[in-house]
Amino acid sequence: MIAPTPIDILRLLARGAADGVEGVLVTLTGIEGTSSRAIGTQMAVLADGRHAGSFSGGCIEAAVIAEALEVLARGEGRVIRYGSGSPYIDIRLPCGGGIDLLFTPCRDARSIVAVLGALARREPMALALGVAGAAPAGADAPAGWSADAFVQHYVPPLRLVAVGQGEDLAALARLAMAFGIEVVAHAPERDPLMREAAGAMAVHPMASRTAEVAFASDAWTAIVFLFHDHDWEEALLPRALAAPAFYHGAIGSRRTHRARVDMLRAAGVPESRIDALRGSIGLIPSTRDPATLALSILGEVVQDYQACAGGAEWTAGATRLVARAEPPVVPRG
Repeated sequence: MIAPTPIDILRLLARGAADGVEGVLVTLTGIEGTSSRAIGTQMAVLADGRHAGSFSGGCIEAAVIAEALEVLARGEGRVIRYGSGSPYIDIRLPCGGGIDLLFTPCRDARSIVAVLGALARREPMALALGVAGAAPAGADAPAGWSADAFVQHYVPPLRLVAVGQGEDLAALARLAMAFGIEVVAHAPERDPLMREAAGAMAVHPMASRTAEVAFASDAWTAIVFLFHDHDWEEALLPRALAAPAFYHGAIGSRRTHRARVDMLRAAGVPESRIDALRGSIGLIPSTRDPATLALSILGEVVQDYQACAGGAEWTAGATRLVARAEPPVVPRG
């Protein structure tokens, strides 16, 4: 794990509750000016001092932890401004902006556990967060402030289904796992990756080019083909394109992709599904080595996942969300 994810933050609260340790969920609900974090960013703080997440490069985290411990001591949450316009004149953000943080006490972690259960089932869920606590909200509830609650959405984590062989597949799988992504690989049973990756990830051997393959995918899954022997794609690609995913892609030149599209049309794959398949994938053009190719592809996949999960919408709409509904500020004292 490179850094705590939203799920890691919720898991800390759940572990604390299991240990009999209360916690506070802190949520970034408003931005004035600029901020290094987006609306909806969260941090968890337990009564014993354990914490996960951040809102800056270390400028305000100590103050947030102290505030969270005071929330637990007083028994009620609050919304606090940090940075520009804050009552704390000794705490400033380097960007010069201001952020509003909602402190939600989580003495009863059942709602947190319910979210974790839904995400484990690959189902989205939302929480209505307030100064009194957290409660489940419908997955279709609009994000942001509604009356006295801030609705926060959670979606299943990114899953990568990688289909291919050789160093390109191995490099992408290694990099994705280092990033904290669940990787499911499909490779020819004689591929060295089958031995190398044993125990490190789920690798499903394919006995032949016509092997029946069931792709474990959903709306939060990316399916990437990494074959240089494109004969493997003839039977596998139509099945992959029929599976749900936010991203379908295959490596190769523009010429290779044109031949691939012709093959799919000849196989009777609907045009709408062919259009969903990306060729010449990745953010870095004309990569020639497995490591750079893996970085290029993973960057594009993560970028699209964040847009699919709503991250891009939150970032772009931060000012609009603040202007639409002001938070109920609970003063200290």
